Amino acid sequence: MSMPSVSEDKGEQKMELWFTERQTPDVGLTCRLTETLRFERTKYQELAIHQTKQFGRMLILDGTVQTTEFDEFFYHEMMAHPALFAHSDPRRVLIIGGGDGGVVREVVKHDSVESVELVEIDERVVAAGREFFPTISCGLTDPRVKVIIGDGIEHVRSAEGAYDVVIVDSTDPVGPAVGLFAVEFYRAVNRALRAGGILVAQTESPLFNRDILSHAVRSIRQAFANTRLYLGPVPTYPSGYWSYTMGLKSDVDPAQIIGDKPCPFATKYYTPEIGRAAFALPPFVRDLIS
Repeated sequence: MSMPSVSEDKGEQKMELWFTERQTPDVGLTCRLTETLRFERTKYQELAIHQTKQFGRMLILDGTVQTTEFDEFFYHEMMAHPALFAHSDPRRVLIIGGGDGGVVREVVKHDSVESVELVEIDERVVAAGREFFPTISCGLTDPRVKVIIGDGIEHVRSAEGAYDVVIVDSTDPVGPAVGLFAVEFYRAVNRALRAGGILVAQTESPLFNRDILSHAVRSIRQAFANTRLYLGPVPTYPSGYWSYTMGLKSDVDPAQIIGDKPCPFATKYYTPEIGRAAFALPPFVRDLIS
């Protein structure tokens, strides 16, 4: 949602354009725009790319902020590195969603990874990422990466024992992403993972999306005996406080493994210490998922 406003500049009126994401019925994120770079209705959703003063370029799907140049590293690093470091030998990785390429960029930093499949249902998201977010989508050119335009749910159903790590970088559970929060999907991911495999999914805000989070964790627990939630900041996401949930096909403690592994490449947010601490949950979150 964009809305114009009028401000005073040395006695003259000047029109300003602002974008507001209604994160709840009572809370919104509002920022000033300098330019709209792209606006289109794809086969699946409304896609917009705005140039903002505070966050740089911003990708918006159906009125919801997906990523920005300013703070994308928080989310993409925490989606990728905890699971990749928790796995003993991650070679084949599947990413569902995340057509902007940010998670891919982080995954290919791991030398053990031999192949990455990115399954994105909306080809226009991939195209927009390549065109407008080169620092985010740069990993898509890595020779280990294969981009597949298709339905991630159907893709997982047809893959048994194929992957070491599956990362579900979904939008909110509306429209084409609804099925990515279902028990049946998580069970299919379990079958698609090799022995010792790991699922990680974004599971929304523990403050503003409590029902979605608790439902997602309950669903993942029905598919994986070892399920662990961890937290991290994402300034432009609802409440700025985000959750991720792992399902593991082993009985390992990911926090302990992560904390003992050094990070051999450059990051902006993730460190082994931050990775371990992310699994330390405050009481209100433990109560929410108990």
